[in-house]
Amino acid sequence: MFNIFGKKVVTRIPPSPTGEMHIGTVRTALFNYLYAKQHDGTYFVRVEDTDRGEGRYKPEWVDAIWRDFEWTGIIPDKRYVQSQHAARHKELLKKLVTEGKAYVSKEPKKDDPSQTVEVVRLRNPGTTITFADLIRGEVTFDTKELGDFVIARSIDDPLYHFAVVVDDGDAGVTHVIRGEDHISNTPRQILILEALGYARPAYGHLPLILAPDRAKLSKRKHGASVDTYRKQGFIPEGLINYLALLGWNPGGEQELFGMDELIKLFSLERVHKAGAVFDIEKLKWFNFEHLKRLTDEEYAKRLKEFAGAEFDVRLVPLIKERAQTLAEAASLLAEYNFISKVSYSPDLFLNKGKIPKEDASKHLQAVKGILDRLPDENFTAETIKEAVMPYADQEGRGAVLWPLRTALSGLEKSPDPFTISALLGKEVALSRIAQALKNL
Repeated sequence: MFNIFGKKVVTRIPPSPTGEMHIGTVRTALFNYLYAKQHDGTYFVRVEDTDRGEGRYKPEWVDAIWRDFEWTGIIPDKRYVQSQHAARHKELLKKLVTEGKAYVSKEPKKDDPSQTVEVVRLRNPGTTITFADLIRGEVTFDTKELGDFVIARSIDDPLYHFAVVVDDGDAGVTHVIRGEDHISNTPRQILILEALGYARPAYGHLPLILAPDRAKLSKRKHGASVDTYRKQGFIPEGLINYLALLGWNPGGEQELFGMDELIKLFSLERVHKAGAVFDIEKLKWFNFEHLKRLTDEEYAKRLKEFAGAEFDVRLVPLIKERAQTLAEAASLLAEYNFISKVSYSPDLFLNKGKIPKEDASKHLQAVKGILDRLPDENFTAETIKEAVMPYADQEGRGAVLWPLRTALSGLEKSPDPFTISALLGKEVALSRIAQALKNL
């Protein structure tokens, strides 16, 4: 599909390698990705690594950017680092100076006025610039107040505004979709692209993601980085689904979406103007729902990778219904280790003395007989429940089910005895009840 410029849609995300990737960068990348894919266009990632001041760049942070996009599934069609285009930036800076559209200015150094530096300034025509923001409507700036602004620290060292315009122009970027904190950059960048002769892209400025106190969501204060959520056991499907709905509404009642569905439904027209509040509990809900969508085999694979440990895969159905994150699932592995071993405390069967010993023994013996009569090939949680519950209702559910559940699990807190029995299998379930009776 072609856009109003007669070209295929090209979008980009330009993260800086200055630390862990902010969750807002992922949301912006997602919207660029969805828009490009929806229009059969191209989406690319350009790591802006030209600012290598102290603490501003580390090679491992570049690697982390590629890793994070791979993990989230927002995989670019093309990718590169900005410093690879340094010669092109220098070439066009010289061209603007030669044409008189920019000039070298000798000025006192900001941090040491006794020294002189040579910066490059753009000759600002002082025009009024208006652009139709795809989200916010018509936006107008009077550029006179900008003056002849600096576009490079030297002929060899372009500033962000210049480098990004050159790279976008050369890449044929048709849509610049970014955070609203970049709106003030737009008039400078339009003046630069006009001086260079590039076509003006369409601009769309997204609402910021806010913390619950409505402050800007911060990596330092709120831990809002991809790596933080990955280590907490969130999976990409849940995170992407939640981020898509932060500032965008597809309409209708549906909330759970896969990437393919998002590509079909996404539209900039339905992006909100107001900031979206990040709710960790809502993120957990989305993560929980997407975890439950995984097959037991895929769930076990991801949990093993996350926990770094082997476990009995029969635990997966139990854990899947309870853990909102893989971190919670990993903690349940230790809690649910009864699947392979169990230790008994006779006091546990009696619920701290609330159930008489004779009653506990009687009920365990009765349930053992009920389970023994069930066919081996139909020993499921449903059939076990159907067989045991009439007796439990007759004798008292707590008096019957508490000793049974603790005999099977050896735990004060565990899943219901019907589920445990089915997981253990008939032979093991009966042997555990027999052992509990012996202990009593």
